[in-house]
Amino acid sequence: EILSDILGRPVKYVEDIFGCAAREEISKMKKGDIILLENVRFYSEEILKREPKIQAKTHLVRKLSPLIDYYINDAFAAAHRSQASLVGFAVKLPSAAGRVMERELKILYGALENVRRPCVYILGGVKVDDSIKVMQNVLKKGSADHILTTGLVANVFLKAAKIDIGECNEKLIKKRGYKNLIKVAKKLMEKFEDKILIPVDVAVCKDDKRLDVPIDDIPDLPIYDIGLETMKIYAEKIRSAKMIVANGPAGVFENPEFSIGTEDLLNAISSSAGFSIIGGGHLAAAAVQMGFQDGIDHISSGGGAAISLLAGEELPAVKVLCNPI
Repeated sequence: EILSDILGRPVKYVEDIFGCAAREEISKMKKGDIILLENVRFYSEEILKREPKIQAKTHLVRKLSPLIDYYINDAFAAAHRSQASLVGFAVKLPSAAGRVMERELKILYGALENVRRPCVYILGGVKVDDSIKVMQNVLKKGSADHILTTGLVANVFLKAAKIDIGECNEKLIKKRGYKNLIKVAKKLMEKFEDKILIPVDVAVCKDDKRLDVPIDDIPDLPIYDIGLETMKIYAEKIRSAKMIVANGPAGVFENPEFSIGTEDLLNAISSSAGFSIIGGGHLAAAAVQMGFQDGIDHISSGGGAAISLLAGEELPAVKVLCNPI
């Protein structure tokens, strides 16, 4: 019903994926009809990640392909997954990318290939491995002029810079499985020391309150945000940039005490004259929640897919669309 309201035309829901009910309804369709099938992730073979040629042999693809003229993939957010509904049909049918997929690819590949300088990357959040992959790719390609680290990403780089971040923060890095990335971060800082920025101060949680401290005096308390001085330095870099790519919040923005860093950086991004791109997930949610979405040029619909693309990895669902039948 919601989809029908959005489209302004009837959409029929069929509680089936490729069984008799689904195939019968598809065969009865007339020009202009729209059918919404059941969620493909309820189908066990859909969650298996395999090569497109193998996925083309699944029941889903074999049963539905004879009833389909063209396959259009508009699911950019899932483009990094090699699953049956994403790569199997393109092996058997004339295929193309949808408009959302097209826009995402143009903008994100543009950030890598047609860089507007200076180009600033802001990498934060808790997925340190993803951020380091992006960092390695954009620094190697020369796509980034500055990388501003925030969140748990910043904690790993602070540790790599031999800053005492406190035992509780070191334990969190270890618990997340990122201890081995400290050495990787150190090598990146040694090779690109003029491009990677780490916080000069942080905000820790003391008695449920915010306490800003310089990095040479961090107590053994959880780091929940970047500090006020760091915000000023980062905001200056952002406002002077011609292109900004951001992924991951600066801190625990869900807590009002520690939302300041994320809010300040989003404010700088939205007020910058540079072309701005924000990755999906938590930072996109924060941008909407804090009312900055209208000042940002592109908020990606894909979290993992956007990260994979920026990290220089192939997107299986995109690659298969490029292969002739």
